[in-house]
Amino acid sequence: MTQTFSDYTPAKVWEWNTENGGQFANINRPIAGATHDKERPVGKHPMQLYSLATPNGVKVTVMLEELLALGHTGAEYDAWLVNIRDGNQFSSGFVEANPNSKIPALFDHSTPKPTRVFESGSILLYLAEKFGAFLPTEHHARTETINWLMWQMGSAPYLGGGFGHFYAYAPFKFEYAIDRFAMEVKRQLDVLDRNLADRIYMAGDEYSIADMAIWPWYGALVKGLIYDAGAFLSVHEYKNVIRWTDLIAERPAVKRGRMVNRVMGDPASQLHERHDASDFDTKTQDKIAAAKA
Repeated sequence: MTQTFSDYTPAKVWEWNTENGGQFANINRPIAGATHDKERPVGKHPMQLYSLATPNGVKVTVMLEELLALGHTGAEYDAWLVNIRDGNQFSSGFVEANPNSKIPALFDHSTPKPTRVFESGSILLYLAEKFGAFLPTEHHARTETINWLMWQMGSAPYLGGGFGHFYAYAPFKFEYAIDRFAMEVKRQLDVLDRNLADRIYMAGDEYSIADMAIWPWYGALVKGLIYDAGAFLSVHEYKNVIRWTDLIAERPAVKRGRMVNRVMGDPASQLHERHDASDFDTKTQDKIAAAKA
């Protein structure tokens, strides 16, 4: 049976109703700016990352780990946990890093004046250009890589804020909204599957920032790691996406990057903060708990 909500008519002037916010009602609001004062921590490394292991956060920690794997010591970083469920993104220090109060945000302290970089796609592009890695220099290949990077930045809101919100987080199930966004997400998966039919990676034969941007969202979706919607979306149909997802998942830097700033799942996969490469061996949550026992 088709749902109807004929009793709702939008008001002439919208008013904020916190009762309609669902799981994130305590942190969502219609205004910007800080809600509380808290200084932004700064560690010893050139790159200072303020993030959480959401798909957007994972993009950047994977990129930093990939750069370090190539020997770019200037990509050494401190990763500070910003728990968005607790409203950490509205601290005065974080708002200074990103006035939009969204993770991730990065400060590059290797420049004469620290350089602020926010929006995950912008951070990937900044790091690729700074270190000359994971972004081709040849005109057509570079353009194709940026095409797919921008595709992800424009498409993921339909997956996360659209489908993910109404399917997994909204306070009630709204058939129209779920159908509308499920249709769009399946179209996007088909776009990816067709592109990967005759390519190893998103932009061709080389692994790039386009893959790093798309994999944490759409790779996680087809492997059932976000929204638990694999059966609903029939993700098994997208065989090229699954092949590509599994290929990237085996990269050691990707495995490390997924652990950084993670606060959910297996304690052995959670490295709440990362300040040294050795932290992966000594400071995951399982090891911290064992040391306290």
